[in-house]
Amino acid sequence: MTETQTLHLDDVIAKHTQDMSGRVAVVTGTTSGTGYVCARELAKRGAKVFLLNRPSDRATASLTKLRQEVSDGDFEAIECDLQNFESVRGAIKAIYASTEKLDVLCNNAGVMALKDAATVDGYDVQMQTNCLSHFLLTKELFPLLKKSDDARIVNHSSEARRGPPLEAKYFGKNGGDLGGDGTEAENASFASPRWARYHQTKLANCAFTYALHERLQAAGLTHIKALVAHPGLAATQLQVTTGIDGGMDTSSGFMKQAQTAEDGALGIIRACMDPDAASGQFYGPDGWTGFPVLLTPEPLLTDPDNLRINWEGCEAAVGTFSVESLQERTTRPRS
Repeated sequence: MTETQTLHLDDVIAKHTQDMSGRVAVVTGTTSGTGYVCARELAKRGAKVFLLNRPSDRATASLTKLRQEVSDGDFEAIECDLQNFESVRGAIKAIYASTEKLDVLCNNAGVMALKDAATVDGYDVQMQTNCLSHFLLTKELFPLLKKSDDARIVNHSSEARRGPPLEAKYFGKNGGDLGGDGTEAENASFASPRWARYHQTKLANCAFTYALHERLQAAGLTHIKALVAHPGLAATQLQVTTGIDGGMDTSSGFMKQAQTAEDGALGIIRACMDPDAASGQFYGPDGWTGFPVLLTPEPLLTDPDNLRINWEGCEAAVGTFSVESLQERTTRPRS
């Protein structure tokens, strides 16, 4: 069997990135896949990179590997469990203790099609991991981003963004009571409640981006960019975890069409480092695989009701986020 080859990484790095020396980046979910590749390439271009992951042997091993691949790279590992708001707030404090500004926040981490279960905070495990905790990170790190002359807030969506509009119930403390796990046949055809919940989170990532973009523009904060990307179909640990949990068949013919994790990471890499990137832009392959191009968002991604449901749902979970009123912080945030 022929191994899938990375096709577009070198071209993107050569033509769509810039020198990141003196820049500081935060990337969530870097133990493997797109987050690992993004962190590696940011460091290669000179950025200091904070790696936010749950404590695990995988996190330790990936940090060792990153340091081997980028011998002069500046990496700092910070414990952050996105399924626990207290852990996220602890990571925020650690970031404030280590840097006075932030240039890139890449909200990359995600889980997919997991069982209908609640986090310790009571929310759906997918929604809290993929959306609510990233909203919290963005809200609390925003004062550091304001200190950058070219700040990027990059959210990671998916082809699974396509589908029905957002529903407020998915943002509430309804974890474990959002449709169940579905049958094997439903999961195999991506038609189960697991996949409906995943869709809601990936549409939410887009709605967050465009709602934030609108607020940044209204506040005159043109030096801060809100961007979104999608990886297409890329072979990463995401599918492995989903397969173990019963959400999909990782040996299916569908997955045999996947591109590499490196090619899947190129959308967020462009959003993080492309010198021509502008707030509100969307990068990714035009389809399941391919070069990460500038995409036109579907109407649902910018629909006012979706933007409102997302923002209100996230604020109800983690607190008010008003970009106009946030002041610069010089001390660590309170708990």
